[in-house]
Amino acid sequence: MKIALFVKDYAIGKAFSKNGIPTKSGAEFHAERHAKALMALGHEVTIFAKKRYRFTKIRENIDGIDLVRLHSGFRWMEIILRFLTTHRDIDTVYVLGTPKFAVWGILMARFFHKPVTLALTGIAEKFDGKNSWRDRVFASCDWYLAMSQEIRRAFLRLGDIPEEKIIVQPQGIDTAAYPSAAAEEKQKLRSEHGLPPDAPVLLFCARVVLAKGIDTLERAWEILSKTFPAAHLVIVGGGDNALLDELRSMSERMDHRIHVIGEVAHTQPYYQMADIYIFPSRHEGLPNTLMEAMATGLPSVVSDIGGCEDLIKDDVSGYRVDAERPDLFAERIMNLLVDEEKRKTFGARAAVFVRAHCDIHAIAKELEEVLARPARRG
Repeated sequence: MKIALFVKDYAIGKAFSKNGIPTKSGAEFHAERHAKALMALGHEVTIFAKKRYRFTKIRENIDGIDLVRLHSGFRWMEIILRFLTTHRDIDTVYVLGTPKFAVWGILMARFFHKPVTLALTGIAEKFDGKNSWRDRVFASCDWYLAMSQEIRRAFLRLGDIPEEKIIVQPQGIDTAAYPSAAAEEKQKLRSEHGLPPDAPVLLFCARVVLAKGIDTLERAWEILSKTFPAAHLVIVGGGDNALLDELRSMSERMDHRIHVIGEVAHTQPYYQMADIYIFPSRHEGLPNTLMEAMATGLPSVVSDIGGCEDLIKDDVSGYRVDAERPDLFAERIMNLLVDEEKRKTFGARAAVFVRAHCDIHAIAKELEEVLARPARRG
């Protein structure tokens, strides 16, 4: 198949915004992972995204992906021209999120009787199928992918999408890239990163922004560190510079037991050296970082929100607690710190679940089948 994949941003040219937050979003990771997985199955993928900077090319090949950047003000016209000329042989359209310009790809697909599949990458992208003309176009697609039950409910309730058009499917990760570490390897990694070999190590790996619950994490850490003064907290990820500086100052006041790592190319070693994963995010689609932690065999304490509810079964493979209750985060983490057997059991169950249900290689084959379905109107 020749697949047109629409996403708001892709390879936009700058790694960080002015305040330090990484520009590569979950939707971009989603697009990249799915494009490469579909190409591995023999399909051709063209990504249509915004052109944000003068210095970025209009069209280029990135790792085998045909990337077309669309100019502000003329995106609708460029899409129509592409579908009539350079990309007139597109077989199917795949839309990630609800970028405004994607409606023109949907309309062109309808004109040529090509199927359209739309997937939301987060609950914030939900749309009202009876609202604006754009939302009505988004509600006219043939198939819909919901990567969480919360998104499925939004499709049904707000989007007014028929239930038979909705397929629940996680976006997937390469679970083989996140193996657990034996005790010897774990201690070696800790030594390399300046961590005590036998101290409890807690991990947060995500953007350092308020939406990810950094304030909840700080308050939970203040509570539990009084009971476990030997524990260390590792924070991996770029984010708001002011929040990162706040965490560094906090670490200085607390015997340098908070390790602010920043953005890294490879997160796997940090999962492998940790004992517990902490994720107090306030809203998610289906969090990649939680799936990665689970694949590594980490027990987790996470917010009781959409996305996390699909991955963690409370008191079975981890704990889910109110995102605004740092006291409960601290309590559940301490429960795991004193119960090594529970940590192992929860971590093992998490790894089994995510490898069975969220591996990108199996998901790519399911996605291939959905994208190949014929157009279905109404």
